[in-house]
Amino acid sequence: MRVFMTGATGFIGTKVIAELHAAGHTVVGLARSEANVEALAKAGVEAHRGELTDLDSLVAGAKACDGVIHLGFIHDFANFMANIEIDRRAVEAMTGALKGSGKAMVITSGTMMVNHGRPATEAHNPLSRDQPRAASEAMVLETPGLRGVVVRLAPAVHDRTRAGLVVMIAMSARAKGATAYIGEGANRWPAVHVVDAARLFALGFDKAEPGMKLHAVAEEGVAFRAIAETIGERLRVPAHSIGPEEAFAYFETMGMFAGVDNPTSSAVTRETMGWTPTQIGLLEDMAHSDYLA
Repeated sequence: MRVFMTGATGFIGTKVIAELHAAGHTVVGLARSEANVEALAKAGVEAHRGELTDLDSLVAGAKACDGVIHLGFIHDFANFMANIEIDRRAVEAMTGALKGSGKAMVITSGTMMVNHGRPATEAHNPLSRDQPRAASEAMVLETPGLRGVVVRLAPAVHDRTRAGLVVMIAMSARAKGATAYIGEGANRWPAVHVVDAARLFALGFDKAEPGMKLHAVAEEGVAFRAIAETIGERLRVPAHSIGPEEAFAYFETMGMFAGVDNPTSSAVTRETMGWTPTQIGLLEDMAHSDYLA
């Protein structure tokens, strides 16, 4: 099948391309620049010119293919809510284009949207309809005649080159000459290796039933203190506790996430998709990572 993919040149997208090619699919990747076109060509991917704000290009790409995997997102957390709205409009355009077609539409969401403080399961909905990306989840899952699937990513999608939001925490540590955790640092972040996450996107495209929510989570919850202390050890800076009121001053835009307790289960995903994570864990990856060298 021909798969239209946004975010095809990104950290996760490049790994998903390999999984889709291995399954015999052809990938058409959204490309906003000539550099993207060249990168896609090297990966054996047909380029479709456009960007996330060009809704006509998204509609055309979706209609020309047998399904969509939407991984693209503007990772500028200083303008987080504006970028969430761009994402919502992009999802709305593509779901509208595919409504009634029976085609697959797999979108990306995050585990931090769902219940905090206890293991979140695939059955949990976002904390509220006003939660970032909740509208996108609802659109995809509720659009009739669409095989809508949501993949919720752990906040730490990692390999040795990067690790999701952990990299931004490390950037704060470099800038301040110290790293931190809030209170006792007992709040937990789930994690998944990028290769395992990519395999789940491909499985979701091929096998998931309409309305399924899948959790790309290999480790249910890694204590934030352990993450901060590993950053400190690698960067040779101290790790210390701060109060919740200091979170935004210390972590800046990451202050909204640093204290979140987000243990997340993927038991249903593993059972229904036959998905078993096989790669190393977050802390082991961090111990040998390039971004903490």
